[in-house]
Amino acid sequence: MSVSDYSLTDPAVQECPYPFYEAMRREQPVYRMPETGFYIVSRYDDLKEVLRDVDTFSNQFTSARAKAIGAADSPITKMYQTKGWAPVPALQQTDPPVHTRFRRPIDRTFTASRVREMVPYIDGIVSDLIDGFIDNGETDFVESFAVPLPCYVIADQFGVPRSDVPKLKKWSDALMDQIGMMMSPEREQQVADEILEFQTYFDGVFEDRMKNPQDDMLSDVVTVLPGEEALDMNELLSTMSQLLTGGNDTTTGSLAEGMLLLVQHPDQMAKLRADPSFIKNFVEEVLRIESPVQGLMRVTTRDVELGGTVIPKGAVVVVRYASANRDEARFDCPAEFQIDRKDAGAHMAFGAGIHFCPGAMLARQEMISAFSQLLDRLQDVELSVPETELAHFPSMFHRRLKSLPIRFRKA
Repeated sequence: MSVSDYSLTDPAVQECPYPFYEAMRREQPVYRMPETGFYIVSRYDDLKEVLRDVDTFSNQFTSARAKAIGAADSPITKMYQTKGWAPVPALQQTDPPVHTRFRRPIDRTFTASRVREMVPYIDGIVSDLIDGFIDNGETDFVESFAVPLPCYVIADQFGVPRSDVPKLKKWSDALMDQIGMMMSPEREQQVADEILEFQTYFDGVFEDRMKNPQDDMLSDVVTVLPGEEALDMNELLSTMSQLLTGGNDTTTGSLAEGMLLLVQHPDQMAKLRADPSFIKNFVEEVLRIESPVQGLMRVTTRDVELGGTVIPKGAVVVVRYASANRDEARFDCPAEFQIDRKDAGAHMAFGAGIHFCPGAMLARQEMISAFSQLLDRLQDVELSVPETELAHFPSMFHRRLKSLPIRFRKA
């Protein structure tokens, strides 16, 4: 099939996008979507060029995106302005020097030393979650493990009670649906209402941290060091929305895909059990072959030629990480899942350059802790439903399994 036979707005293509990506890389490596006018960049080297050239490919894409999809003056946008806090460009949606202002307090939080100190704590959460379902011999892995693990970690780091985790999950889902551009009008209004709840909740939390700092991530975010400029509430809430989705749903997606890949490839699971030293490389291979963030946006600041295509100034460009991570020109047999792949870590699942995901170390550690114990405690893991019943949430930019029913034997 050719590129023209696919549409990224088709839920069936989103469910299995890889033939479409292969066709783009082969026929039109910089492909203009007829539905939106977005330019999709699908090859590894072209993505590298885009991510390096922040002057030409700007992260300040929000206005161009809103204009392209007709959301600039929508009733939902006006509702945020009158009843809550209008979202503003923050963190991933900004360029230097503005980006540095948002990134500095985040980088204080996600340090290598802090993640190392968290390992016993993360191991404890993993153990408790497995204890909760191991005696049953079966579980929905997404519901019982892949969702709560990152949710508990992020809730604890935010300094909010675990009893509020269902709220965090609901709000995270709303934010992901908003990004995914696949909502019905009814869901769009529901999402807006839930995001207003999210804003009101964290407005109170941020106000409290400003008055009563604690040893948590949100206190780091509101702390203003000498030479820094404080973030206002619109900026704090917009930053918070990215931290919540980045620290929650993407890791949930990777945990679920990792388990599914092992079930689908029992030879690789046996190899990993036989030599647990492969665990870190296994994590990188999961991130490469099933990237939780399929793509993100940029906007061009000038006319530019890329991959033989001229992209006009002001165009929305989608860097398709999931396609680049399966580029035949970069990875041998890229569609094959190989836990011992030598260059698995060359993937771009976390982006690259100044916008490299600040929570990458934490996400990797959660996956390492998770699968180290899962492989030790669960034997004979298999799907408990036909694979054809598995499905992902529809989204143009993210990949998340809805459920993953498995059965197993207690080791």
